[in-house]
Amino acid sequence: MIRMVRWLAVLLLVLLGGTWAFAWVTRAPGEGLGEAFAGRLALLFGGQQPVPAMGGVQLPQGMSLGGAFSLVDQRGQPVTEASYAGKWLLVYFGYTFCPDVCPTELGTMAAAIDALGPLGERVTPVFVTIDPQRDTVAQMAEYVGRFHPRMQGLTGTPEQVAEAARRYRVYFARAQRAESSDYLMDHSSFVYLVGPDARVRTLFRPEAGPDDIAATMRTQLLRAGAAAS
Repeated sequence: MIRMVRWLAVLLLVLLGGTWAFAWVTRAPGEGLGEAFAGRLALLFGGQQPVPAMGGVQLPQGMSLGGAFSLVDQRGQPVTEASYAGKWLLVYFGYTFCPDVCPTELGTMAAAIDALGPLGERVTPVFVTIDPQRDTVAQMAEYVGRFHPRMQGLTGTPEQVAEAARRYRVYFARAQRAESSDYLMDHSSFVYLVGPDARVRTLFRPEAGPDDIAATMRTQLLRAGAAAS
């Protein structure tokens, strides 16, 4: 009996810790962490949960990610959320010196958009750096061209990048290695489906495959098209 109680206590701690992390990542701008945590607990223990999107995590009602930003694209042109008004975006935050997860996720995004066929023309893939010190305009232009001909690479000042990341609740931090002058960046790794209103519609976890992402995007795009007609 004591062993069972201990196991239940451990499971409860893991559950609460995961809920806290999810609340931190997905809380809306201006929403306190305690408020976000309480809201996620309510959803977990009996609150009304939206039907999850296939292959992704649909945001609960009242939660908002995305919105205003001011950055520079791979051609050196200033861009804001208004530059993409009325368009669907598939967004990922990472950096060009990333050794593994970033190229994997960008490749998945490109494959998902191509899997949509002509419908994929309505979705623009966007890669936002969290390492603006090294990811210059020229570096971004060379990098995004490896993944998809329509992929946008956005950079900016450290302050601009930090603000964009905050809007999407992206965690990132520099990880310096003592034995080297080079460094890596620790960061969260979600792919965001952003609607024409510049707000995130669905989150995709790192393990989401291109077929799952494509299926979710197809559902969202067709639903939006039907509503507009």
